[in-house]
Amino acid sequence: MRVIIIGAGIGGTSAAIALARLGHDVHVYDQIRENRPVGAALSLWPNGVKVLNWLGLGDEVAALGGRMDYMAYVDGLAGDEMCRFSLDPVTQQTGQRAYPVARADLQALLMDTVGADRIHLGMRMTGISEADEEVTVAFEDGSTAQADLVIGADGARSLTREYVLGTPTERQYSGYTNFNGLVPVDARISPTDQWTTYVGEGKRVSVMPVAGDRFYFFFDVPQPSGLPYDRSEGVAPLREAFAGWTEGVQILLDAIDPTTSLNRVEIWDIDPFHTWTRGRVVLLGDSAHNTAPDIGQGACSALEDSFVLGLVFATTTLGVPDALRRYEAARTARAGDLVLRARKRAAETHGFDPETTAAWYAGLRQETGENVIRGIVGNIVDSPVTIGGLLT
Repeated sequence: MRVIIIGAGIGGTSAAIALARLGHDVHVYDQIRENRPVGAALSLWPNGVKVLNWLGLGDEVAALGGRMDYMAYVDGLAGDEMCRFSLDPVTQQTGQRAYPVARADLQALLMDTVGADRIHLGMRMTGISEADEEVTVAFEDGSTAQADLVIGADGARSLTREYVLGTPTERQYSGYTNFNGLVPVDARISPTDQWTTYVGEGKRVSVMPVAGDRFYFFFDVPQPSGLPYDRSEGVAPLREAFAGWTEGVQILLDAIDPTTSLNRVEIWDIDPFHTWTRGRVVLLGDSAHNTAPDIGQGACSALEDSFVLGLVFATTTLGVPDALRRYEAARTARAGDLVLRARKRAAETHGFDPETTAAWYAGLRQETGENVIRGIVGNIVDSPVTIGGLLT
């Protein structure tokens, strides 16, 4: 089977590996010209890691991942630790460690595994058409390509989604802007084996360890969408937003080099929808379930898509449209649920209802880890890769 995948991100490349392993002729097209992903890093929770293990990349992913043994919350203004606990129960219940990884490192691994001869960069898709059991993809340079199956892994502003649904989809602003990047590890900011989150005033500052003695960091700032920002401003908006916050946050701000690693991203999502396929064209990843990052399941959900798509094509024989409908039936409810969970979490943590956020802060001071672990595992329990269930 000839397969075209639009998008060389985490979802597109993992789907390419899965289908190539089944013997299909897979080619990936992306408008980017080099591996420069949006966002510095991502959280690979056990469900996402298990898909990468299934793809034969377990050792490589473990080498890219930071050792995140503990989790802690710190009062961003007072500086005192609100709670701290081990993440080992997540590992023991699911059978796999979680790994924070630099996004560029993971994407490079996936692209290398797909193979340079199968990845075509600098190719912006402009249209899709179907006729005689064949899909034709048109590109901005005037060229076309034909396939038996087209997978749209072309992200939040997906043109493939517009083709599948027949209409553009409205995105919703999540109410906050995220600044993120990578800095050298510094024990004054956080222990190097810990995910530390500073909270206060509806804002968050978080650091996670990744390979190469680095911290992945992010700052969440509740604010209206569309505010002007120029890269020359660097961390100035963060210094203003987090003035008076504790020493660890100030040390982190001092460590940021805006010329090498600082991204600013307004956070948007899309209401869940359940039509993912049209004929021989199907959606995967953010094109199907664009979500806020508040529960760390965006990339993991895309990896689950690739897992299910691979299984469907490995085990069914009634043709491409039938296989795509089975994939759709298996994925839309769970993926949509994760979008809504992330939206609910964003509302709780970002002060949209001050009383709700204040209650969350108070709860953190009583937290033993049990409730947080339950929430993390709750995002994983219904994953298609949770074979054998959860062990307690």
